[in-house]
Amino acid sequence: MKNHDIVPTLVEQCMQDGEYIVSTTDPTGRITSANEVLLRFSGYRADELIGQQHNILRHPDMPRAVFALAWETIAEGEAFLGYIKNLSKNGSFYWVFAHIFPLFDEEGRLTGYKSIRRKPRADALPGVAALYAAMCQTEAEAGPRDAIAAGRAVLSRVLAGKGQGYEAFVAAL
Repeated sequence: MKNHDIVPTLVEQCMQDGEYIVSTTDPTGRITSANEVLLRFSGYRADELIGQQHNILRHPDMPRAVFALAWETIAEGEAFLGYIKNLSKNGSFYWVFAHIFPLFDEEGRLTGYKSIRRKPRADALPGVAALYAAMCQTEAEAGPRDAIAAGRAVLSRVLAGKGQGYEAFVAAL
């Protein structure tokens, strides 16, 4: 479960070119593996992450609607691409460009998910951060019950104005 005791700071950690954060989860989103780069950026030890819900890394600046979209996409057996702001154990944050996809066994049964994150394009982050801030504000105003729908409405308006879906939008940034 998400750690509500962490106070976010304005301290940013930046990934380097060629660094990849890799983790896997079971079908419910519990972390089953984490590479050393994830451990370094998150500030957690492996034994603190393994078995935890992946949302332990969720930064409060991330709209709920983006994660709903990600879960819907991967639940349909498709890959999700997107910008994600993560929260470290010490309150710092780090942006990633995430590629999340389902994992299947030989019989085609879902066994979990894999996420590979790389350094995001720095010039894309101001636009993404502004969009996510607008989504978060709308979600907060809507309240917990209607937050995801409200955030999605903001995202849909932006995407409709650009004539793109979410993946095309983030890929074009």
